[in-house]
Amino acid sequence: MDPIIQHAQALTRRHFFQRGTLGLGTAALASLLPARLQAAPAALPSSSGLPGLPHFAPKAKRAIYLFMAGAPSQMDMFDYKPEMADWYDKDLPESVRMGQRLTTMTSGQERFPLAPSKYSFQQYGKNGTWISELLPYHGRMVDDIAIVKSLYTEAINHDPAITYICTGNQLPGRPSLGAWLSYGLGAMNENLPAFVVITASWTGPQEAQALYNRLWGSGFLASKHQGVALRSQGDPVLFLSNPAGVDATTRRRMLDSLARMNQQTFEQFGDPETQARITQYEMAFRMQTSVPELTDLSDEPQHVLDMYGPDVQKQGSFAASCLLARRMAERDVRFVQIFHRGWDQHKNIGGDLPNQCKDIDQPCWALIQDLKQRGMLEDTLVIWGGEFGRTIYCQGELTPDNYGRDHHPKCFTVWLAGGGVKPGIVYGKTDEFSYNITENPVHIHDLNATILHCLGIDHTRLNFNFQGLDVRLTGVEDQRPVRDILM
Repeated sequence: MDPIIQHAQALTRRHFFQRGTLGLGTAALASLLPARLQAAPAALPSSSGLPGLPHFAPKAKRAIYLFMAGAPSQMDMFDYKPEMADWYDKDLPESVRMGQRLTTMTSGQERFPLAPSKYSFQQYGKNGTWISELLPYHGRMVDDIAIVKSLYTEAINHDPAITYICTGNQLPGRPSLGAWLSYGLGAMNENLPAFVVITASWTGPQEAQALYNRLWGSGFLASKHQGVALRSQGDPVLFLSNPAGVDATTRRRMLDSLARMNQQTFEQFGDPETQARITQYEMAFRMQTSVPELTDLSDEPQHVLDMYGPDVQKQGSFAASCLLARRMAERDVRFVQIFHRGWDQHKNIGGDLPNQCKDIDQPCWALIQDLKQRGMLEDTLVIWGGEFGRTIYCQGELTPDNYGRDHHPKCFTVWLAGGGVKPGIVYGKTDEFSYNITENPVHIHDLNATILHCLGIDHTRLNFNFQGLDVRLTGVEDQRPVRDILM
């Protein structure tokens, strides 16, 4: 009998719940099982991706996503609105708001007083792009990046919004962008995962919005496609080293025996997750050697360390994470995503936003310059952004020197660089309140379609049949890559 049919017939209640927890379990087990140096690896299922992909010649081989979790304030950083100076403490006109849904944090306010940015802006680059004083290093690289000021989303709260932009759906359970790339394109380095996640430390208040494994999960795809998270403190991966009393030869024998048992299980039930489990164990084998070498920065020249700034020596900092991302790009990791938390500034923008910007400003510039100097920027796509924007009106007490901003899904700013993106351009416009988009709206599905396009993927053709539907990252609406920002 066909093993797949046999598997379907043998799908007991216990087996069903086992499958439901495999995503988390195999990720944990993968980091528990290190490997012997120079051992011959067991046979692995192909990591070359789907037949026929890429769909066309890609501009980018890999991508690095710098995700500012919590939603940066676009009008304090990129979306310059000098005319708002005359609107200080005036009420937001209803003709601008147009009955837009509000969060429970400000829906009860008696007023919506306007809070112009307290920060000065300066023009940079060939096109005179306006950049906040908080981002002087971004000012130095405006000719290398494409700034998109007209992103929008339907989600208004953090959890659904960040789940939406990372997985294409506001409800949990869908594969993340990195998992789709791993599924479609496969891995380029057999010693490192195709998809790596880093959660960097941050300087702002530590009571930041939580991040969940589902943001880099594989959803209904095989669990081998989920992101492997590197820790910001201690060993990069838990239990990477052999425990006391267990040598490499013993560990290798254990892995080989386990592989044989898993193969027998696969032959009996035909469950593809069993093959994914074998793959992850063997990846853990290789990572015992590759990860310590990857995270050892002692071979980096001093001038490179200086470029990333003083925080590069702090394990887990955003600067150190950006340097690690460059090292992973060198080693052909397909997709690296760095999450930097602390951007949810409902109050005290005057105190917190400068610290957040200082965390990321120089390292972002250094990453772009580092890739550029190595000739890697042309085939490495870099994306920077959050899950939505912030309101022009103040949440809480308003003073000339300090204010807070609530969530705003109707417009926000991202930037992209390298990997087929036109450098030195600004795309999209918002009204004078940085509230509504007036030119070239870009939905978050359009952004993801653009990212896939740079990597040679037609987003309408990358799908997976699940529950009778051909599911894709970008949904079923008429989304399309933003070709005006592409070379």
